[in-house]
Amino acid sequence: MAAGPRATTDTTPAAGAAGEEGEHVKPFTPEKAKEIIMSLQQPAIFCNMVFDWPARHWNAKHLSEVLRGKQIRFRMGMKNTNTVPQFETTCSYVEATLEEFLNWNCDQSRGSGPFRNYDHSQFWAYADYKYFVSLFENKTDVFRDVIWSDFGFPGRNGRESTLWIGSLGAHTPCHLDSYGCNLVFQVQGRKRWHLFPPEDTPFLYPTRIPYEESSVFSKISVVNPDLKCFPQFRKAQRHTVTLNPGQVLFVPRHWWHYVESIDPITVSINSWIELEEDHQARVEEAITRMLVCALKTAEDPDNTKAWLNPTEIEETSHEINCRYLNEAVSALFDHYRTSKKVDIEALGTNEEHTKTEGLNVHNHMEVEQPHSQNLTTGTVKQEAASPFGPDLVPVMPSSEEPSTERGCIFESDGNSLDGEHFGKSHCTKRQRMMYKSKNAIVEQIASNSTVAPSQTFISTDDLLDCLVNPQVTRIVAQLLIQGRTL
Repeated sequence: MAAGPRATTDTTPAAGAAGEEGEHVKPFTPEKAKEIIMSLQQPAIFCNMVFDWPARHWNAKHLSEVLRGKQIRFRMGMKNTNTVPQFETTCSYVEATLEEFLNWNCDQSRGSGPFRNYDHSQFWAYADYKYFVSLFENKTDVFRDVIWSDFGFPGRNGRESTLWIGSLGAHTPCHLDSYGCNLVFQVQGRKRWHLFPPEDTPFLYPTRIPYEESSVFSKISVVNPDLKCFPQFRKAQRHTVTLNPGQVLFVPRHWWHYVESIDPITVSINSWIELEEDHQARVEEAITRMLVCALKTAEDPDNTKAWLNPTEIEETSHEINCRYLNEAVSALFDHYRTSKKVDIEALGTNEEHTKTEGLNVHNHMEVEQPHSQNLTTGTVKQEAASPFGPDLVPVMPSSEEPSTERGCIFESDGNSLDGEHFGKSHCTKRQRMMYKSKNAIVEQIASNSTVAPSQTFISTDDLLDCLVNPQVTRIVAQLLIQGRTL
């Protein structure tokens, strides 16, 4: 991937502590930070917001002392540039302590410990998705070291957070999260984020195999794409940014992301923020689980490891999945009864409502919009309201098409921090979202239909990719909801 103009994110001086902590004043109040998070439609980096968090000292060495003797599961992957994504189902796993991980990572030798079968020059290790409540168990006092209340979420701390510790090259496959938006605090080392907006979903070739609730994976290795197999990926608008220690990245709802560690050791803490749209998303996920479990277990009931992500304990019976779907629908109705925010009978029929809640079937088939944000199309008004500046840096789209070569670490040129630029680009982004992918699905179908005779066999996975496409499950969920009355 050639390095071109990238996101303006070289904000290391602002991200760290410049002088004594007492001299610092946070650039945003909790109320303002939350307002930004709940309205912003593109990824952005908060600076100077966590300088007083005790968790800023949580490097891997410190955590190894806090968690001394604690066995942690590490995902082991290959350091290569294969065009096939390294899904979690294809990785191996090691149970080890953080101290053993650090010894392997620092000595860069196999040694005699749990990592003895993994050559450091060929493998990376990743302790990912480690929920605080499970990891720290009786050490609940550490929850207070993470202070998400500074971002406008009172009482939110480590209890609602997840820890990620990785070596150089450790990464998560490209995916989108079905629920919420994401706040990511970088503690140690740097991570490179490759992000794609929701309207690029058809170009990312979404799949639900491997299956994991709340994660929609891409079939593409976005750092080394096979453009012959996935030609539509050329149309995707990549946003690339390097997240430095002391910075907090905001990832809006349904933004695709591929995240890789680019330093010898990285430590991150994140928290998924619940959104109004999650109630319907749970119905969509319940539908997805029913279809995946039913079809895949029918195909090969004795080989769930081939399609079930290791993060899922086990596949569930059709009866349990039916119950789960009904509970999700009931919870949706209960929520709307309580909040009185939505008239169920008007779902999908009221034009104004569908603009703000994103429940219009036709619109969803054309392009998915971030549902929790308020659209502002007036250029002058948007420029005046732009929240960007030195302490909130937008992640801007990359100007170059993806190539099949990995790029370097993308640093900022530091020349784009004026409010006028931010306002204009933010508005342009909104306008682009309205029309960029109007014919995306039709184009993808046309592209996929040109296949050789040997490729015409439709597998269970092919069928599933259509049935549980996020756009399809959204429509099914809407139809189920509309077919019921309070």
